[in-house]
Amino acid sequence: MVAAESRLQDIWRHAVIQMLDDYTSVLRHQGAEAASAMWVDRPRPSGDRRVDAALAALGEHLARRDGWQTPPWVRDPALEAVPWWFVTTLKGLHPRALVESPLSFRKRGVFITGGALQRA
Repeated sequence: MVAAESRLQDIWRHAVIQMLDDYTSVLRHQGAEAASAMWVDRPRPSGDRRVDAALAALGEHLARRDGWQTPPWVRDPALEAVPWWFVTTLKGLHPRALVESPLSFRKRGVFITGGALQRA
């Protein structure tokens, strides 16, 4: 999607949120050990540092939330969004995203609003 120059919001929805959905399904049906195994190997570089930073942030966030060991690859300092990425394009929500983003996202320069990781 990066190579095809898709919009970052579409990449967020089709890559980051899809990974979250897959993880949640495995967590529900197979447990935390199987779900955490999805994060052992570093994903291939996407071609956009912002997307790579978001995936690292999600991996760290889920590890902390669900109580499993954070994979070592998420600690790579190169996994930082340059420039910062406000996932919402609504500039009026950027201050809210600065405040509401979980630490794992904020420290990587990826800013999301409180509901961005909520799934039905």
